[in-house]
Amino acid sequence: MRKFKSKKKIYQPDPKFKETLVTRFVNHLMKNGKKTLAYKIFYKSIDEIEKKKENKKKSGIEIWKKALKNVMPHVEVRSRRIGGSNIQIPTPIKPYVKVTKAMKLLINCARKRNEKSMSKKLAEETLSASKKEGTAFKKRETIHKIAEANKAFSHFRF
Repeated sequence: MRKFKSKKKIYQPDPKFKETLVTRFVNHLMKNGKKTLAYKIFYKSIDEIEKKKENKKKSGIEIWKKALKNVMPHVEVRSRRIGGSNIQIPTPIKPYVKVTKAMKLLINCARKRNEKSMSKKLAEETLSASKKEGTAFKKRETIHKIAEANKAFSHFRF
């Protein structure tokens, strides 16, 4: 067999919301193995979302899930060398990888914001992403635009 199939990691549900998606997000948010700190940051940001939300019917976790869905890219471009030149080839992304890319995009864009604490940064980025605004959503849009521009090379898929 040429390529090794990686095993899907099984995540334990988080203590507060009992969801595995939250645990995955916290694992990406965590630095230097400080998981309890990452959980505190995440739960504080959900509380911030609860305070600042416009739609009173939705909970903070639902807004966070909507933000993740809005930031999720559906295609990506991969470089491939063909005939002496590098060509960007748009390829669809598997569902598991889509979620991971969305989480990383949301966290990285939140880290670059100017608010005081990480929980506030994450809350603001999540709120803006749920409204289809913010840097994370813009980055996703640029990824899709690049893929659309290179649609002509899609027959070169690996």
